[in-house]
Amino acid sequence: MAEFLPISRRDMEARGWAQCDFVYIVGDAYVDHPSFGHAIISRVLEDAGYSVGILSQPDWKNPDSIRALGEPRLGFLVTGGNMDSMVNHYAVSKRRRETDAFTPGGVMGKRPDYAAVVYCNLIRRVYPHATILLGGIEASLRRLAHYDYWSGKRKRSILLDAQADLLMYGMGERAVVEIADALNSGLKARDITWIDGTVFACKAPDDAVEQIVLPSYDAVVKDGRKYAESFRIQSRNTDPFTAKRLVEPYGPNLFVVQNPPQKPLTQQEMDHVYDLPYMRTYHPSYEPLGGVPAIAEVKFSLVSCRGCFGACSFCALTFHQGRIIQARSHESILTEAEKIIQDPDFKGYIHDVGGPTANFRHPACNKQLTKGVCQDRQCLFPTPCKNLRADHSDYLALLRKLRNLPGVKKVFIRSGIRFDYLLADPSNAFFKELVKYHVSGQLKVAPEHVADAVLDLMGKPRNRVYQQFLEKYQRLNQQLGLKQYVVPYLMSSHPGSTLKEAVQLAEYLRDIGYNPEQVQDFYPTPSTVSTVMYDTGLDPRTMKPVYVPTNPHEKAMQRALIQFKNPKNYRLVHEALVKAGRTDLIGYGKKCLIPPAPGERSKPMPKKPASTHRRGTQPPKGRRGR
Repeated sequence: MAEFLPISRRDMEARGWAQCDFVYIVGDAYVDHPSFGHAIISRVLEDAGYSVGILSQPDWKNPDSIRALGEPRLGFLVTGGNMDSMVNHYAVSKRRRETDAFTPGGVMGKRPDYAAVVYCNLIRRVYPHATILLGGIEASLRRLAHYDYWSGKRKRSILLDAQADLLMYGMGERAVVEIADALNSGLKARDITWIDGTVFACKAPDDAVEQIVLPSYDAVVKDGRKYAESFRIQSRNTDPFTAKRLVEPYGPNLFVVQNPPQKPLTQQEMDHVYDLPYMRTYHPSYEPLGGVPAIAEVKFSLVSCRGCFGACSFCALTFHQGRIIQARSHESILTEAEKIIQDPDFKGYIHDVGGPTANFRHPACNKQLTKGVCQDRQCLFPTPCKNLRADHSDYLALLRKLRNLPGVKKVFIRSGIRFDYLLADPSNAFFKELVKYHVSGQLKVAPEHVADAVLDLMGKPRNRVYQQFLEKYQRLNQQLGLKQYVVPYLMSSHPGSTLKEAVQLAEYLRDIGYNPEQVQDFYPTPSTVSTVMYDTGLDPRTMKPVYVPTNPHEKAMQRALIQFKNPKNYRLVHEALVKAGRTDLIGYGKKCLIPPAPGERSKPMPKKPASTHRRGTQPPKGRRGR
């Protein structure tokens, strides 16, 4: 019978363990659900025959907290949590967040800033000679020199700051078992240098292995162009079939070495990972504290795939899960759905069936599983590749099976639809059933912006593609006699967005009559193309200069323009329109965004207002978005 892994000495004794093979230090509460990385890694190790104890959110101010389960036989595993601890703690304004969904009761402050580094250093103080294996999203995206938004500096590899022996990047199921087997055979961590999906430090790299030497850390710190060049090389080496070993020098006698990514899991391997005996909820010890809020988002959702070939510039998925899609079988997903249905709290609604992008269920083209992805060509951007296999038939068949399960009233899709991929499918079958069965009144999509100049830098499809999607969505709703709307996710202050492009976005919102309740200001997180732009002012793909809004006041104006109807934003919107030379939008006309200030004379709209938009990026007419 399945049970939670030990979290105390008493639990270990109940299992007859004197010592764990691995102790897993986790920045989140212990949630044994396959949507949580620590749950997957611990269950994969257990399945491979290793004993794992979970030490969740230890008190980093008290070294004794690390001793709770004793010293493990093989080593400590460390993760900052399901989110980067700094993103978890701070909004883009660097204001401290009030709650933490991954902590019992949603309490903030139960983990430190830069949690992965702090936990590793604490272990090193208490157990100087213990093996430390670092993993998770925080480590994965900081594995080489990177820009850290919260300190405003280019930092060195987290492996060095953490004093860890090995870093596992990506999803890690293959790597962690290979490392465990190597340690169990008697090898020292310093000798484990060949495993895909790992990073290690050494005094001299092995010249017998094909490798690329990156700009040194000293060069990266001093010169933004060198950092952009380094990142470009890294981004061209994220594919497990074509990537080379990367070497980053730190002076004459220290090198950080990144092995190529781990190979994609086969469907059988994916099924096995998700079929392991998870308890599917948080540890019962958290019940008196109010449980763990994050479980609500995933408890009745199904992971169907991983990886993403969308390659949005502001997303780090290319660096973490990669561009090759890996999918579970229908049988595995249906088996998990039947477990969900049996949950006493299930009300008949499956909240999501998807992954990073819900409608990606197979590799973008047939060659990717043997030859890898293209280094110099994206699958969807700037236009869909001629070799793209845009086919929703497998996903549609899966959704039909889920809808027909006894006890299921509705199956929603919430993890995001890539609308350009949807339009590339010559069949309308999936789009029609999406509208008919899988939308709860509002479909959330992510055009992010309407100015093509900004969309190009975002790696997103051009605005006309989004307009085509809206028109088709409206047409299908009319055919089906439904009144459902699109809720667009929009981003302010992305690199490339001047006040002119921000005004263009505001005009679009005026034309469609949409007033967003929330706005996402661009957040520079480690290891994204957009973050490199933000830091260096260069697009690492082309090395061309990019305008970057970094001034907090300008960013506030861009954000306010998206919510121009909010009276609290009046002064910022007024200032932005004046600075952008768009005072024609201040007045009482139908095209105006705001009325004049007291004592200010309203200016009539000119017959042909001077265009402030870049060529080919005029805002659409009418109310097609609602």
